Amino acid sequence: MKLKNILLVIILVAITSTATFAGGGWPQPKGHGFFKLSQSMIIADQFFNPAGDIVDITTISIYSTALYGEYGFSDRVTGVFHVPFFVRSTLNEVRRRQSGTIEPGDEVNALGDPILGLKYALTKDKWLALSATVSVGIPLGETEGGDSRILQTGDGEFNQMIMIDASHSFYPKPFYSTVSVGFNNRTNGFSEEFRYGFEIGYTGIKNLIAVLKINGVESFNNGETVTAGNGIFANNTEFLGVTPEINYNLNDKWGVSVSAGFAPYAKRILAAPNYSAGVYLQL
Repeated sequence: MKLKNILLVIILVAITSTATFAGGGWPQPKGHGFFKLSQSMIIADQFFNPAGDIVDITTISIYSTALYGEYGFSDRVTGVFHVPFFVRSTLNEVRRRQSGTIEPGDEVNALGDPILGLKYALTKDKWLALSATVSVGIPLGETEGGDSRILQTGDGEFNQMIMIDASHSFYPKPFYSTVSVGFNNRTNGFSEEFRYGFEIGYTGIKNLIAVLKINGVESFNNGETVTAGNGIFANNTEFLGVTPEINYNLNDKWGVSVSAGFAPYAKRILAAPNYSAGVYLQL
């Protein structure tokens, strides 16, 4: 049961780690948009246990190919989506030295859980860009994948989340910042979550945007699907993530980005960096 719970938590974290709303408090102008195709990767042999300590595990890899987008339906309403349309998770083969026995590896390739949302600009053309985003996570991912039937690409439950983003540009100084807070309601006996984030960006180099993101999740520990130890499928997961990111505009429309996410504090998640690279289009 311990290995099963670890695998399920890892997949959930890897899929949702890229589901951030890049626009912050600023909505997309009517008829304009931002679209990004990204590939993320985690390879790890360690895990944050429920006490926050790092323990060794069988090496696990997970790769997620996702499409993220924002489109302005009006100057105040922006549609947002994040679709992990291909998720691959693998468990390494284990060879026991003393007994010589082999525990076979496993893998699953499937769709992840997409997220659909709407962002509404609470302020317009003000020094503080304030917006609210309501989103829904749809359980379309695999919940019993691989030969072992324990690999998953989705959590099998609906998420309903509201986020408030406040952003400010320090123009003419080449900086901007965003502060975010949110509440995530989870069905099927999963605990609700408090989410928060801080982002600061530097735009003082031509065509280059350097970003530092700090994001966190705290569980309310009020779910029913709770057991001793690791719990069931990412219930009561907590972490503080630090992600430096570099974006480079190739021209007025196209650009590329790279990032690496780290967790200095966590419970029930993988203890390894989440590397990501992508290409984006601005309309």
